Amino acid sequence: MWDDFLKTVADINSFINGLVWGWPMIILILGTGVLLTFRTRCLQVRKFGDSLNSTIVPAVKSIGKKRRKDERVRSVSQFEAFSTAISGTVGTGNIVGVVSAILTGGPGAVFWMWVSAFFGMVTNYSENVLGLYFRKKDKNGNISGGAFYYIYYGLKWRWLAYTAAVFCIFAAVGMSGVQTNKISGTVNEAFIRSGVSDGGMTIRLMTGGIVAVITAIVIIGGIQRIGKVASMLVPFMSLIFIALSLTSICIHFTNIPQTFALIFEKAFNFQAVGGGILGYTFAEVIKKGMARGVFSNEAGLGSSVIAHSASETREPVKQGLWGVFEVFFDTFIICTLTSLMFLTNFDVEKLDSGMEDSVMSMTMFSDNFGTFGTAVFSIILPLFAFTTIIAWSYYGEKAVEFCFGWVSAKKRRYIVTGFKVIYVVLIAASTIIQSELIWAIDDTFNGLMAIPNLICVIALSGLVAKITKNYYDRKKGKDIEPMLSAYPELNEEFKQDITSGDKEMQ
Repeated sequence: MWDDFLKTVADINSFINGLVWGWPMIILILGTGVLLTFRTRCLQVRKFGDSLNSTIVPAVKSIGKKRRKDERVRSVSQFEAFSTAISGTVGTGNIVGVVSAILTGGPGAVFWMWVSAFFGMVTNYSENVLGLYFRKKDKNGNISGGAFYYIYYGLKWRWLAYTAAVFCIFAAVGMSGVQTNKISGTVNEAFIRSGVSDGGMTIRLMTGGIVAVITAIVIIGGIQRIGKVASMLVPFMSLIFIALSLTSICIHFTNIPQTFALIFEKAFNFQAVGGGILGYTFAEVIKKGMARGVFSNEAGLGSSVIAHSASETREPVKQGLWGVFEVFFDTFIICTLTSLMFLTNFDVEKLDSGMEDSVMSMTMFSDNFGTFGTAVFSIILPLFAFTTIIAWSYYGEKAVEFCFGWVSAKKRRYIVTGFKVIYVVLIAASTIIQSELIWAIDDTFNGLMAIPNLICVIALSGLVAKITKNYYDRKKGKDIEPMLSAYPELNEEFKQDITSGDKEMQ
């Protein structure tokens, strides 16, 4: 009976997914990126150096320094906001998801991930600019923002804003399910390989239960605790992954030229590699790469902007530049390293496209580093996944708050608490769902979440260009009114902050 139910769910989702991730969506994602690239005069290239100098460079220099807190606003530092956002994007999709895309869509899917990321850099930038410009502050100093806010207050399509929020809630639950499913699968495989246990559902459920408990402890503390945890874990796990993947690629450096040749050849080939048989068509290779790219870097979804909107910075453009670096780091560094590590290790033409993606991902590490590789993979993948889970819990929480903004603050707190309880319970429950099905379901929700966001970003692209020009004109010394917020009273407050010389708030 359970199997029949899951089959029905899979069939329904497959139909919806085919509609959501059809050519209209691909054109919408690419078209939005192309339009924003044109309207910002290729900002992701022109201001890439500025992005590094305004974001990661000062963040590294500030490590260990005490940050002065602004008691008027309950916010997080720019780096904590970035870490929360990047933790929501850098998850199993960067490792297991990339392997899955190559297994099912062929090496050409990697090229289309790069394409989606190039335009996604400016799309994510624009989302952050709009997110900070239209964010709201309540009487307690809590700052909230996201796609549903700039749709509601910027585009003024209220029904579309609520639609985006509902899709965000379902996407949050789906994303946590994907991550937990991969954590339990990884731990299960590690137990099997170590000979300690034969694995099975018991190990998966226990793992899911542990993840659920730890998640509950973290998300109770809100964005401040989530930001602190993310800012500690993200650099640690990223550096370990980068070091090991580079070591593996160097071991197989003779395969690097043919790997790049294979990626570009199959990107425009009408026949993808998949078990040595007729695989996906050219169109499906593009869709696989684009869908997995968006799943990984989330540019266009309007998700990471929720975390960025909680930043202490007053300048929308400065936080927007974090979005440029975020997508670059997520796809051009982490996803590319995964792709090269996988393709330099294995001959994909001889692989079975039906192989379990998490098993193949672990094999990449165990083949190169033996038991040490298995142990490290069993640690960093769950960490990648866990930080994604806690980030998306915050996204879902903010979407719920928005949907129930019309009720009293007290009732809204109860509703948000109820969401957190359901979120934690579903984390454990997701371990028993088939891996491929849960990936497919969340792919669908991601696509649905992206549609209203992209429509709004296109409609407000002129405003993004205007805010961007305003910021850089002021940097050149022009005496013009800053565009910091859509609301006059908040704009005036933020204006006073930046004119007072508070570097942290600029």
